[in-house]
Amino acid sequence: MTDAFIYDAARTPRGKGRNDGSLHEVTSVALSARLLNAVKARNGLEGHAVEDVIWGNVTQVKEQGGCLARSAVLESALDQSIPGLAINRFCASGMEAVNLAANQVRGGAGQAYIAGGVEMMGRVAMGSDGAAIAVDPTLTFGTYFVPQGISADIIATEYGFTREDADKLAVESQRRAALAWSENRFAKSIVPVLDQNGLTILDHDEYMRPGTSYEDLARLKPSFKEMGEMMPGFDKVAMLKYPHLDHIDHIHHAGNSSGIVDGAAAVLIGNAEFGKAYGLKPRARIRATAKIGTDPTIMLTGPVPVTEKILRDSGMSIGDIDLFEVNEAFASVVLRFQQAFQIDPALVNVNGGSIAMGHPLGATGAIIIGTLLDELERQDKNVGLATLCIASGMGAATIIERV
Repeated sequence: MTDAFIYDAARTPRGKGRNDGSLHEVTSVALSARLLNAVKARNGLEGHAVEDVIWGNVTQVKEQGGCLARSAVLESALDQSIPGLAINRFCASGMEAVNLAANQVRGGAGQAYIAGGVEMMGRVAMGSDGAAIAVDPTLTFGTYFVPQGISADIIATEYGFTREDADKLAVESQRRAALAWSENRFAKSIVPVLDQNGLTILDHDEYMRPGTSYEDLARLKPSFKEMGEMMPGFDKVAMLKYPHLDHIDHIHHAGNSSGIVDGAAAVLIGNAEFGKAYGLKPRARIRATAKIGTDPTIMLTGPVPVTEKILRDSGMSIGDIDLFEVNEAFASVVLRFQQAFQIDPALVNVNGGSIAMGHPLGATGAIIIGTLLDELERQDKNVGLATLCIASGMGAATIIERV
């Protein structure tokens, strides 16, 4: 099988997903096209250099509908002969785009791809596309549907994580992200967003709150307690599914959950011949990819079984992995991953994560692959694993190895 190499990984800064966010006036297609142009320019590519653009975005309505990937290609400096594929695996969409592109290259279906994703959460509201699992009673009743925040609190209850545990992880995420930015650890990957006059709109992750303390977070009220205990009574739904639980500990709030932001990310993937044609040196090989379905009620435990699967399928063990990126959708997701594999927290999300910098749904999977690669290079380590939990009960993972 042909090796699939990562030649470049780039992302925009993440803007606050609100009306006053710096990227609020930038459309999804415009942000995507600018990033495609950056990848083309950074690597000296011709407009026809890649086989396809595979682009993840979750809320595929309004400006993010209508095969956004193809729209982004047509808006960019890539040739119109390049098609586009828009995909949605919820929070893992950007990672799934990368994995799909890598497996296409490995199987011989083209020499190179640009893969990644975008989400403009301040412009296209999360959930505005509707979801059968949330609104169709014939499905919601049978699956014991609860919102993700309740799922995160179920994990905390089931595995014994306290509000203090979650808040400490959140403070550490903020500290690590601030340190990473102060030391320019993201410099290799960041593509500042410019306006049509070349003036900078955003050149840093603006969601961060570097001064956040444990005391600050301790003052916040749980975000999901009321929806769990009041109508429609999601705590009761959870306890019907898991009768061994007599209550749900509501430990999550805005400060220990991922932030709503705007952003995009892209990864340039190709075989050895592609690199030689453009004089590019591969930075890493995509060693393995995996996805899995899991319990749709607790929903967010996917990083554990998908990591078990990817290690088993690739003949590796957890000890073979030097660094980990586990998306910080909620604090309990990362706490459970560390607990399950008995991993040193110092090896997980070295430069902070989505709690500190935000989670642009369709882009995050590609973002954490790029962040993982940058950090492997910075520390001169070799093998990294990136993984995300996914709505409706799924997990995705990617293992990369420096070359």
